[in-house]
Amino acid sequence: MSQFEYPRPQLVRDQWMNLNGKWRFRYDDEGQFKLPGQVSGWTHEINVPFAPETELSGIGDTGFHRACWYQREFELKPSAGRTVLHFGAVDYACRVWVNGHQVTEHAGGHTSFSADITMAMHADGRQVVTVYVEDDPFDLEKPRGKQDWLLEPHSIWYPRTTGIWQTVWVEQVSNTYIGTLKWTPIFETFEIGCEVFAAGDIPTEDMFVEVKIWHGRQLLADDNYKVVSGEANRKIALSDPGIDDSRNELLWSPERPTLLDAEVTLRVDGQVVDKVRSYTALRAFAINRDRLMLNGRPYQLRLVLDQGYWPESFLTAPSDQHLKRDVELAKLMGFNGVRKHQKIEDPRYLYWADRLGLLVWEEMPSAYRFSPKAITRMVREWTEAIHRDYSHPCIVVWVAFNESWGVPNLTLTQAHRNAVEALYHLTRTLDATRPVIGNDGWEASATDILGIHDYDCNPEKLCERYAVSDPVRTLFDQRRPGGRILTLDGFPHRGQPIVLTEFGGIAFDPNATPDDKTWGYTRAHTDESYLSLYRRLLEVVNTTFMFSGFCYTQFADTFQEANGLLNADRTPKLPLEVISAATRNVSLEKKDVEEGTGPGA
Repeated sequence: MSQFEYPRPQLVRDQWMNLNGKWRFRYDDEGQFKLPGQVSGWTHEINVPFAPETELSGIGDTGFHRACWYQREFELKPSAGRTVLHFGAVDYACRVWVNGHQVTEHAGGHTSFSADITMAMHADGRQVVTVYVEDDPFDLEKPRGKQDWLLEPHSIWYPRTTGIWQTVWVEQVSNTYIGTLKWTPIFETFEIGCEVFAAGDIPTEDMFVEVKIWHGRQLLADDNYKVVSGEANRKIALSDPGIDDSRNELLWSPERPTLLDAEVTLRVDGQVVDKVRSYTALRAFAINRDRLMLNGRPYQLRLVLDQGYWPESFLTAPSDQHLKRDVELAKLMGFNGVRKHQKIEDPRYLYWADRLGLLVWEEMPSAYRFSPKAITRMVREWTEAIHRDYSHPCIVVWVAFNESWGVPNLTLTQAHRNAVEALYHLTRTLDATRPVIGNDGWEASATDILGIHDYDCNPEKLCERYAVSDPVRTLFDQRRPGGRILTLDGFPHRGQPIVLTEFGGIAFDPNATPDDKTWGYTRAHTDESYLSLYRRLLEVVNTTFMFSGFCYTQFADTFQEANGLLNADRTPKLPLEVISAATRNVSLEKKDVEEGTGPGA
C-alpha cells in the first residue's frame, strides 16, 4: 500500500507496515484451545482483511461458527521507541497475542483498536501475532447491524461477518508520540479547534506541539502550543476574507470540498519526537427552525441509503479504489450525501467522502434484543465510533437507533424510551457540533431531525400525505406512515426539520425469473417503467416543502434486495446522467444522454 492508502487518514506517518495478506486460520467452535501455544492443525489459509464467509478470503464458509483463530509471522526489529499494532475492525470480541504474550483484548465489531507491543517483541525481528475471535452468530444482544442470525439470509438481513474485516497494520513511534488528534471547525468565528493528546511516556521536560495548516500552497497558520499533562487544546483563528466569494474558497461543501492540509509536530526539550500529516475543513452543519443549514445557508439533502456491502467481500471493500468509486457513483447519480445504513464505515471511505465532497450520516449498527447488556455494548462501541470519526468533515449527522430495532416497545416500556434518550444525550455530549437522531423512521422522542420511513410507492399518495397545509394535525395526529406513530407521547413535533429518510425501494432486475428470490418494496419490469416511477417519486420529494431532504432506498442491490439504482457490481441500471437528472428533478436533453455530457456525467 502507498501512503495514500494509510488506514488512518487523519493521522498519517510515513513509516508503517501492512499486515494484510495470508494468515493461518482455523475454526474453534467447541472452544478447544485457550492459548496460542495450544492451537494445532491450522486448517485454512485466509486472506486478511476479508472475513472467512467471503469469496475473497479464500474460504467462503457461510455456516455457523462461534470462534476462530488467526496467526501470521512478520519481520520487524524493535526500535528505540515503541511499536504499536493496529486493527481496523474485528467482529466481534477478540484477544491478541504477540510472541505468546497477550497484548490486548477488544469487544465491538465495527471500531478500531491498538496495542503497544514493544515489550513482547523478539530482538531478532521475527514476530508472531495470534488472534482469537469469538462471534456467536445467535447473539442478538450485540450490535450486529444487517448480519443475519439465520443460516440463509432472509428479509432485509445479509450474510454474517466473522473476525478480521479491516486492515491490520503496525507502526513504530517514539517513546512519546501523538496518540490522538481532534479537529473542530468553528464556522461562526472562522476558527479551527485543534486538540492534541500525547501518548506513551509523558515527560516532565518542556513539551510543545507545532501546528501548520495550509489552503493549497498558502500557509494559514504556524502556531506553537505548550503541552500540559499530555494535552494541548487551542483554537486557531483563520483570516476571514469578509466577502462571500473569498469565504467560499475556504469552506467545505459537496459542491466545493475544500480541505485544509495540516502538519503536527511534537517536540520534547526542543527535539522532534513525532510528526504527522492530517487535514481538516471549515464547515458547519446545523439546524435553523425547520431547515438544515450548511455553512449558514439552507441546504436540501439528497441522500441515498448505502448498505456498504460487496457480493465478493461483504462489509470489506475489495480495494481502496472500490471505496473511492462508491463515493464517485453517489455523486454521479445526483446525490449530495449517503446514509450509511447499520454500518460504521471504513475510515478510508470517509477519507474519499471528505476529499471528493459527499455528506455522510453515520449510524450505529443495531442489536435486536433489549437488555442492559445490549445497551452497555452499544454505548461502548458507539462512543468509540464517535471518537474515531469525529474529525471527518463529511460526517454531518449521528444516528443512534433505526426503526426501534433493539428497543421494540418504545410506546409501552419506559426503559426502552430511556435508552433512546440516553444515547441521544450521550451523543450530543460527545459531539455538540452535529445534529443527532435518537430513533430514525418513527416513534421519535429526543431528536434534532425527524426522520420518516415510508415505502408507499404511489407518487400521488405520497403527495397527498405530505403536501399538507397543517402537518402537525394531519400527519402527526391522524396518519401513520409505516403503520407507526411518528412521535412518542410527550415528544410532540417541535418544528424540527423533517427528512424522508427511507422511501422508494424499487426493484428492477430484467433478468429475474418467477422463481427469483430477490425483492423490493415495489417492482418495475422495463427500463421505461422503472425510470418513470423513479422520476415521479423524486419529483414529489424534491418539491414537497415539508421535507428538508430525502434518502432514497437504495444505492446498490445487496444480496436478495434488488432495489438498488446500481447492480451489486456497481454497474448502473440506467445511464448515470439519466439517474442524476431524475434525482435532482431537472430535465436532461436527449443529446446529453447520447454524448454522456449531462449533469453528473
